[in-house]
Amino acid sequence: MRISAMGSGGLDGARVLLVEDESLLAMLGEDVLSEAGCRVTVAMRLSEALRVLAEIEFDVAILDVNLGNETSYPVAEQLARRKIPFIFATGYAAAGLSGGYATHRCVQKPYDPDQLLMAAEAALGA
Repeated sequence: MRISAMGSGGLDGARVLLVEDESLLAMLGEDVLSEAGCRVTVAMRLSEALRVLAEIEFDVAILDVNLGNETSYPVAEQLARRKIPFIFATGYAAAGLSGGYATHRCVQKPYDPDQLLMAAEAALGA
């Protein structure tokens, strides 16, 4: 699969946490980000995401909102406390975000490679 490299220069070397519980979407997101030069860590469950967040320093995170019967909001809270930029990913667009996150940066699932890269660059201020 050819993945667009549109605007990916600002992501080269970025450490990205990708929290996604759907295997195919996790693989797609990882491929898109890796091809753009990112070092990607994938977490498929909330507990796994919180564990790697405690162990690894990240530059940016992409968080699937719904993780089975849990949400990624606890990860978002940790990221916000540590001032690490993050993007939500949901099949419902921004309408799928609750409370104080309703206006936060969001990408639509399934991932469009160019939109995913542009959102990650924007979050990093690239």
